[in-house]
Amino acid sequence: MLGIYLQSSCIISCFFSIIISILWFYTEPILILLQQDAQISKTAALYIKYLTPGLFAYGFVQNVLRFLQTQSILLPLVWFSVIPMGIHLGVAYALVNCTDLGFAGAPLAASISLWISFLSLSVYVFFAKEFEKTWEGFSLESFRHVITNLKLSLPSAAMVCLEYWAFELLVLCAGLMPNSELNTSLIAMCVNTEAIAYMTTYGLSAAASTRVSNELGAGHPTRAKNAMAVTLKLSVLLALVIVLALAFGHDIWAASFSNSSLIINQFASMTPLLLISITIDSFQGVLSGVARGSGWQLLAAWVNMGTFYFIGMPIAGLLAFKFKLYAKGLWIGLICGLSCQAGVLLLITMCRKWIKIEISEESDRQTKIIV
Repeated sequence: MLGIYLQSSCIISCFFSIIISILWFYTEPILILLQQDAQISKTAALYIKYLTPGLFAYGFVQNVLRFLQTQSILLPLVWFSVIPMGIHLGVAYALVNCTDLGFAGAPLAASISLWISFLSLSVYVFFAKEFEKTWEGFSLESFRHVITNLKLSLPSAAMVCLEYWAFELLVLCAGLMPNSELNTSLIAMCVNTEAIAYMTTYGLSAAASTRVSNELGAGHPTRAKNAMAVTLKLSVLLALVIVLALAFGHDIWAASFSNSSLIINQFASMTPLLLISITIDSFQGVLSGVARGSGWQLLAAWVNMGTFYFIGMPIAGLLAFKFKLYAKGLWIGLICGLSCQAGVLLLITMCRKWIKIEISEESDRQTKIIV
């Protein structure tokens, strides 16, 4: 059945990728409608244009990754990540510096790398002996499970998107400020730094999600809780390493984004706030993974909606525009949202009963596990 669910998930990913690519086609008018600078909007639209092909590959890759993680096949994932990454660095450098594409070569290189990653993973799944029992080839039966898959995937997607969109909303807000070019660059650097730092703990989040769901599915809630505790400790350790590296090397890191001394100095003033958000984000990332693995996606989506858009973003807007803290105000508001999100998710994790979710075509039911 794993192969069937993989195919149905890919069908869903393809459908939503088509919808998103249509929206991306109108990037420039949408940004202008949101009062963004006309030149920045035009440049962003060009960037998105070359990134669109990679959108489909990214959706497929994520599904294949979950297919492998569910079966505890991890080492091949490392190789199928390292190799495309090496190719990406070479292709990106060539397209950006050796062609007329300029900065547009970066998203094109990302699209190429994503397709290489997806195709290599697909070949591995098709021909590796490990998947003889879980991958039985393409089947029309996968279409029957699309609705069943959507019942879990839509709340999960809402949960993740509501959080990611909060970060991107900061960039849009920065474009409305005086000296929008400086503030947009500064917030974009912080968002990308946060994203890169989060990726180091995202693997732990995915591991927690997979391990918790597997243990609950097997009827072992105590093991699921132990897996969560271990993962939280590892996430704190990794966050500490990243925070120390950024604290002592923020100027070097900022110089990799820009050679402007003004932007580097402004980034240095943002670093203390960035260290706080990275620490909280690493902690809540694991709790979010536990929520997905426990079937609490819908509840977590409401948590993200409330904490980011009714607490974090209003505070960010008030501090940035009313009190004229600008970029710092935006990031303080984000920290407030992240803190509330982490606190509520921790409360839910500690107080809510851990249950086994069984979804079938005939009915959706939840069977309680005695803890």
